[in-house]
Amino acid sequence: MYQLLFSGWLAGMLLAMIAGPLGSFIIWRRISSFGDTLSHSSLLGIACAILFNIHPFYIVLIIILFFGVFVHWIEYHSALSLDTILGIIGYSSLSLGMMIMSVVSSTQKERFTNYLFGNLLEVTVPDLIFIFFSCIIVLLIILKYWNNMLLVTINSDLAKIDGINVYKINFILMFLIALTISIAIKFIGSLIIISLLLIPSATTQFFSSSPEKMAIFSIFIGMISITGGVILSTFFHFPVSPSVVLFSTGIFLISHIKR
Repeated sequence: MYQLLFSGWLAGMLLAMIAGPLGSFIIWRRISSFGDTLSHSSLLGIACAILFNIHPFYIVLIIILFFGVFVHWIEYHSALSLDTILGIIGYSSLSLGMMIMSVVSSTQKERFTNYLFGNLLEVTVPDLIFIFFSCIIVLLIILKYWNNMLLVTINSDLAKIDGINVYKINFILMFLIALTISIAIKFIGSLIIISLLLIPSATTQFFSSSPEKMAIFSIFIGMISITGGVILSTFFHFPVSPSVVLFSTGIFLISHIKR
């Protein structure tokens, strides 16, 4: 029991370390709909994996990364706004996923439901090792491109003048967000994964005097939310992922009352 709790809690701590900085960029750039689109697209991946009896995690990873890259490409080759593109892709993939699910058996549909909400307490040792190395890679990429991603976020024209490849930096950021969602979706769930990215960063944006402090504070708020959610789930037998989200929302509301 305690080993399951510790593994789930540790996985949550690792995910919070990458969700904090990436969530800050989502807040600064006002692209929360991008995360929603990817999480909706993941349902298509889960449906395909269940239909063809393939491990869902890897199919979801491939499809989310594909949609992340596709959104990034079409944004630069279409006159449509990003919100419109995201809406078309998100709801189309969601509809296709639901159509595929309509032809599978009721037993397979139960697996689909598990991926909608995830479960941190089902983390195994191989899962933990995978999450650890994936998070380290994402963190190293963030640290390497932090200054460039920040400058492009603040003023892309100024970044171009400084010789920064804005297209490349935007691609890297979107790729990291897509990768993070893919890593976390099995444990957090496709319906609420984006909340782990958004709520801690939204909580800290009014209390941080610099971008770096906001990213660090977001990590801490994410870790506190994971810990609180796991405790709520353990003592009151609530589902883990919704407990984490509601605990995080509670911190958000309290922080705004104090503000």
